[in-house]
Amino acid sequence: MKLISNFLYIDIDNVDTDIIIPKQFLNTLKKNGFERCLFFDIRYIINKKNIYLNEDFSLNKKKIKILISGKNFGCGSSREHAVWAIKNFGIDIIIAESYSDIFFDNSMKNNLLLINFKKFKIETLVKNNLLYLNINKQFLRYKKNKYYYFYINSLYKNIFLNKFSIIDFILKKKKKILNYLKNV
Repeated sequence: MKLISNFLYIDIDNVDTDIIIPKQFLNTLKKNGFERCLFFDIRYIINKKNIYLNEDFSLNKKKIKILISGKNFGCGSSREHAVWAIKNFGIDIIIAESYSDIFFDNSMKNNLLLINFKKFKIETLVKNNLLYLNINKQFLRYKKNKYYYFYINSLYKNIFLNKFSIIDFILKKKKKILNYLKNV
């Protein structure tokens, strides 16, 4: 079980990929270097001459591992850059009421764990500063003997537990796949 006490709650619904990473930063297909772009229009104050860090925005005050949000997180365009920016920033888990389907797939394939909880569970988690994650048994513990279980399919669970990508997983199964194709 892993203790995760660094989380941030952004009580906003419909956080779209344009908010997560604005379009002007989509000029490369490299997966790294996007951490400074995450929530750019909120994290920074921009005037005609300079760009300043917005000291009032919570994400600028502490490093986090978990981002907690509202409904429909990651809606909007299908840009995978949004997931890369979140991962580059050091966030490993997002807990929200719901996600856009494309964002969900992009996240899980890039080792960003998405957990889906109802609003009352999210509010309970936010009230407790210490969260313990157990991916193998699929639960978050927020108090002694108080757990919220979550679902994760076996493919993604295997990817998260072994810390590899979906491509790595497929390559590990290459021999079985080729044998199967020979017999079809």
